[in-house]
Amino acid sequence: MIHMTTEPTAHTGVARIALVGDRSPHVKSHTRIPLLLDALATRDGLVLDAYWIPTADAAAEAAAGTLAGFDAVWVLPGSPYASEAGALAAVRVAREEGIPFLGTCGGFQHTLLEYARTVCGLTGVAHAENDPGAADPLIAPLACSLVGHEGLVRAEPGSLAEAALGAERSMERYHCNYGPSPRHLPVLTAHGLRLSGHDEDGQVRIAELPGHPFFLATLFQPELQGDGTRPHPIIRALAVAAVGHAAGRSGGVAARLAATLATSRSAG
Repeated sequence: MIHMTTEPTAHTGVARIALVGDRSPHVKSHTRIPLLLDALATRDGLVLDAYWIPTADAAAEAAAGTLAGFDAVWVLPGSPYASEAGALAAVRVAREEGIPFLGTCGGFQHTLLEYARTVCGLTGVAHAENDPGAADPLIAPLACSLVGHEGLVRAEPGSLAEAALGAERSMERYHCNYGPSPRHLPVLTAHGLRLSGHDEDGQVRIAELPGHPFFLATLFQPELQGDGTRPHPIIRALAVAAVGHAAGRSGGVAARLAATLATSRSAG
C-alpha cells in the first residue's frame, strides 16, 4: 500500500519508506512502484509501508523531522522536479541521519548535487536541466542521450554496489539526458564519495557513501528491469536495508546484503 500523505502512522515494526518524487502516471518508473512493493512482499518477504512525498513538500518534511522517521528514502526519477530544494533536502536527511537511501536517475543527479554543495563546498554548481544557463553545471547534458538505452555497468570489487547487484557486471536500462560533468568528480571523491560503478566507456553510473549504513545512487533506473514482478537486486537490497533499519540493526550491511540476496536468488 502507498500512502498519499507525509504523516506516517505509529511505528508498528514494519519498515517505512519515503518515496520522494512528483508522482505521475506518465512516468513509467512511478507506475512500477506498486508492482515492485507487492513483489518484494510476496517473493522476498520484505514488507515496506510506503509514503509518497512530492518534492514540493519534502523540504518542509525534512525541516519538521518527518523524513528522519522513515526506515528508507528513495528519490525517484521524474526530473525536472517541482522543487529542487525538496529533492536535495531528502538526500541530505538520509545522508546525515544514516537512513538507507537510494537515488535513481534524477535521484542520482541530485545526490551528487547535494554532496557537492553541502559536503564539498561547491555552492555554485548547478543542474543544467533546472538552470540551463548555469556557468558551472555539475550535472550537464549528455553527449548522447540515454533515453531508452541499455548498457553494461561494472561495479567495483568490494563495493556496496557489487554487494547489492550480486555481481560485478550488470545490464541496465536508462531514461535520461543528463549526467555528471567530469570536472568536479575528483573533488567529490576527495571528500569521501565513492564512484563505484561505470559503463563500458568509463562514465560514472553508480555512486555510494562508505561508512553509511546504505547509501547508493544510480544513473540507470533499476525499477525498469523486466515487467516489475521480479525486483531488481538493488531495489531488493534497499528493502533489506530498510527492514534492518526498522529492526534497529546496524553494521555489517554489505555482508548481510550478500547473504540475504544470495538466499533470495537461490529461492527465486
